[in-house]
Amino acid sequence: MKISILGAGNAGCAVAADLTLKGHEVTLIKTSHAMHDDNFEYLQSHNREMTLNEFGTILSAHIYKTTRELSELSSSEIIIIYIQTNFHEQLIKKIVPYLVDDQILLINPGYLSTAYVLKYCLDKNIIIAEAESSFIDGRIMKPGFFQVGFRNVRNPIGIYPSARKDEAIKKLDQLDERFVYLDSVVEAALHNPNLIVHTVGSVMSIPRIEKSHGDFCIYHEAYTRDNPCTWKILEALDSEKMNVLEKLGFERLSYVHACKLRNSFDDDMDAKEVFLDYASMETRAKGPTKVDSRYISEDVPQGLVMLEALGRSLEVATPICTALIDIASVALGRSMRVEGRTPERLGKENIEKILNDCC
Repeated sequence: MKISILGAGNAGCAVAADLTLKGHEVTLIKTSHAMHDDNFEYLQSHNREMTLNEFGTILSAHIYKTTRELSELSSSEIIIIYIQTNFHEQLIKKIVPYLVDDQILLINPGYLSTAYVLKYCLDKNIIIAEAESSFIDGRIMKPGFFQVGFRNVRNPIGIYPSARKDEAIKKLDQLDERFVYLDSVVEAALHNPNLIVHTVGSVMSIPRIEKSHGDFCIYHEAYTRDNPCTWKILEALDSEKMNVLEKLGFERLSYVHACKLRNSFDDDMDAKEVFLDYASMETRAKGPTKVDSRYISEDVPQGLVMLEALGRSLEVATPICTALIDIASVALGRSMRVEGRTPERLGKENIEKILNDCC
């Protein structure tokens, strides 16, 4: 299958290599010069070779093509967006001329970017999919070399429009990424784990992040069995998320149970213990290494601001969400709400289309 991946960062490169090893023709497209240029230049000068080290199993893949040309999108059956969600709207506007009917646009993670696609791609008869989190977790350790930290055992995704769900499943299952299919992209957006775990852990750890000068691991320090107070904050925020989901007509599903679905086949194991075991893995990468990092500058405006705005429109109180946004805004010295996702920015009419599609 012909696949294009937009974004040549950690996740984009890892999934490009993984799908190549599975026999697909993958084109990896670098969308900016912001990060990982050294790795991309290495790929271009070393026969597009990307090596995955997965717990001692080392496999190298020669990706079919590496480029910066968006025109390559037109020949793809599936396009995967793997860039920071802050830049989704800007990228979607750019790729509109190269999209063709019946393609699948898979956004990972989504944070309800389906609304941006509906906003700018009105004349495109495409299928949109949103995933909750990256299929493979890890880091580019040096140019051309990716250290796998974790691989989801299941990958929940939503499909829009629902009328084309069966068609989408038939194609997406060929990727062999252990997909499970949700009722709506809304569920995928609000079950993005970073909405909960990145925001609470990083905002409440700001002094430690500053003091550590790069020697901080959010999972090893903010989320251990010795952090009951941090966990109370996480559960309070998670409750607000579930209140919004319930008001929208979806099932209440906690962060830990969504985590268990993605990360464990052991149905008998306690959901919180699944997360704590995941958090304590030795392969967890350090981060955030500074306060103004994606853990806050992406997941607060793109996640929490969206949650707060949805709550306000539904008359659902979100005081913990609001407090975390306020603290992050003061710490970074700029308004997270100005940068964030709101019904106005996403388009209220687009949100209505998404909600009506699944109800």
